[in-house]
Amino acid sequence: MIKASAYTFKILRYDAQDPESTPRFASYRINVIPGLTVLAVLNRIRDEIDGTLAFRSSCRSAVCGSCAMVINGKLDLACRTQVSAFNTDTIILEPLPNFEVIRDLVVDMTPFWRMYDKIQPYLIRHSPVPEKEILQSEAERLRIDQYVNCILCACCYGACPVLAREPDYIGPAAAAKLERFVLDSRDERPAGALEILNDEKGVWACDTLFRCIDACPKEVRPTDAIVGLRKAIVKNRFQKMLGKAKDEA
Repeated sequence: MIKASAYTFKILRYDAQDPESTPRFASYRINVIPGLTVLAVLNRIRDEIDGTLAFRSSCRSAVCGSCAMVINGKLDLACRTQVSAFNTDTIILEPLPNFEVIRDLVVDMTPFWRMYDKIQPYLIRHSPVPEKEILQSEAERLRIDQYVNCILCACCYGACPVLAREPDYIGPAAAAKLERFVLDSRDERPAGALEILNDEKGVWACDTLFRCIDACPKEVRPTDAIVGLRKAIVKNRFQKMLGKAKDEA
């Protein structure tokens, strides 16, 4: 027989639409069997104890990224975090930082998606449409694998200290997605497309503290993308200057 253990879940509650609501922790004592994830327990709390609890979830397989939150001080996905992984019987759940809270663990992702849309996260082609799919070699695919793994959970965005002082910063996830397409052998966006991040709100704003790397549940390493984009911007600028010098000579 599987033995259940009692855990106390302290969840930060707040409703932005209620003028009388103030942030507070609500406690729920619940028995948990080994193997249950934080998301599974959240579903039980909502279904069996408190139907007003608000949180996001979808795939339950660490693919959609919608259940990202702060779990005992660590940004992670609730669907992949087992309750038994903690050496404590108290689990504290909070919404992602750097976002406005809509209700409880649900945050307003609008700024995140606005920055994501800004970098044009899709293949840009100028060549005639081919009759068949554009094949990639194994080496070409490996160049983008790291960034393709991004599930847009916004853990990196929540962990980024730059956003606390510069809310218009492009953010690590958008930068990683742009690098994903810049490195894609099928993409034909011009070198000048990187100029949208060539300022104090773009790749140069990053403090390279690697907190986004620590927070990423998919090992995307957004800082690598930011460094790569910086190098590409400098290279493009140098090539442009060199070409101008040759034209003037």
